[in-house]
Amino acid sequence: MANGKATAAPGAHRTISPRAGWRVDRPTALTIVGVVAAAAAAGALVGFLAWQVFGAPGPAGAYVALGALSASAGAGVVGAGLRLFGEPTAHNEDLIQAASPAHPLMRRLLAEAPGTYVHSAAVANLAEAGAEAIGADALLARVGAYYHDVGKLSDPCVYFENLEEGANPHDLSHPTDSAELIMSHVTEGVAVGRSYDLPERVIEIIRDHHGTSLVRYFYHRAALEDASTFESDFRYRGEVPSTREAAIVMLADASEASVRAMAFPEATRIEESVRSVIADRRSDRQLDRSGLTDEDLERLVGVFVRQLVSFRHVRCAYPTEDTKGAASCRSAS
Repeated sequence: MANGKATAAPGAHRTISPRAGWRVDRPTALTIVGVVAAAAAAGALVGFLAWQVFGAPGPAGAYVALGALSASAGAGVVGAGLRLFGEPTAHNEDLIQAASPAHPLMRRLLAEAPGTYVHSAAVANLAEAGAEAIGADALLARVGAYYHDVGKLSDPCVYFENLEEGANPHDLSHPTDSAELIMSHVTEGVAVGRSYDLPERVIEIIRDHHGTSLVRYFYHRAALEDASTFESDFRYRGEVPSTREAAIVMLADASEASVRAMAFPEATRIEESVRSVIADRRSDRQLDRSGLTDEDLERLVGVFVRQLVSFRHVRCAYPTEDTKGAASCRSAS
């Protein structure tokens, strides 16, 4: 019990348990990646087409379908790359194992926190593309992004991406309590990652993906109620990123979340948002130890904007009886 609320122990809500010795031999791993990627892609396509044809209560069905397709495609690329360019090395074999959509923790994230899963898949695409653009470890960035928010599994429904429309438990809680709950996903994530034997390099990204940044929303709410509120009480207790890959995940995470919140995500607004995220992290000294240069950051802006514009493209809606044949356009969500 902390700050007057009960906190769940890491893995308390686990429905898919970690298995000792889950790792498999290389040929089997490649086969699993290929089969699961193909099955996931087929399922995602069917789900997305069903949503388009028959409709759904909200965009969640499409989000999950696209997220599953994204994750499976990433795993498929990994598998194809291995077949084309050789066997896994000692340096990356653990990452390849973790990249599989059949990994128990990946399946648990999809089953228990689908909003977080979709967000993580989108961040993984951004992080991988950004890492490739600046010559960083793209596989590490992708896998780190897949798992960066696994700490949210301790209580998925208090995080915005998993909330149902109109339901927000934070409206009824004190901002200090809400901030503590939100910040706890970092320490919870480290514990969950270790319980599933994730590579230590991935654990470091989980620990560092928020650095020591400020939980602004709840800090400002608290400061409005009490002018003596300490900013330090609303800062994450991780460490600032000490690798380019961890910093890339930090920036991709914040950029994706910022753009997802936009009502009208036009390209110019997306670029402004990405630049604002990077400027904020720089001024807050979250990137001081990352090794990212000004040139690296500018390249990341270009890559992130291109990816995010494609994620949030504008499409024309099908005409309905109400519109009498007049098609209208709206943002893809």
